[in-house]
Amino acid sequence: MPKEFKYRGHSMDQLQKMSLDELLKLFPSRQRRSLSRDLSETKKKLLLELKDAQTDPSKTIRTHSRDLILLPNMLGLTIHVYNGKEFIPVEVKPAMIGHYLGEYAITNKKVSHGTPGIGASKSSLYVPLK
Repeated sequence: MPKEFKYRGHSMDQLQKMSLDELLKLFPSRQRRSLSRDLSETKKKLLLELKDAQTDPSKTIRTHSRDLILLPNMLGLTIHVYNGKEFIPVEVKPAMIGHYLGEYAITNKKVSHGTPGIGASKSSLYVPLK
């Protein structure tokens, strides 16, 4: 039997029933400060879209707001987060609560250089083709 995930001693059902003020007491200080100050208009609009998406799962949510803190009422949703080039789908899981949305849509990739071509440098002129 898998172990049930708990956030600071509270189950997911308890967290979803909590008000935002009670939930703020559980979050770390940076998240508390961010949420206690008023949310911007874009974040409020996104939260309303997320609420609508819970009733209609076929609706896709795309956002540029990488600094949104994941809340318990977002569990199970897939949010497409912009990483500077494309929208990366992020499925919200219980372990992600309290983290920022942008943490799960990495903005850079590993650089994998290929072999140098002919004429790439002076020494590559003398590399046999086969």
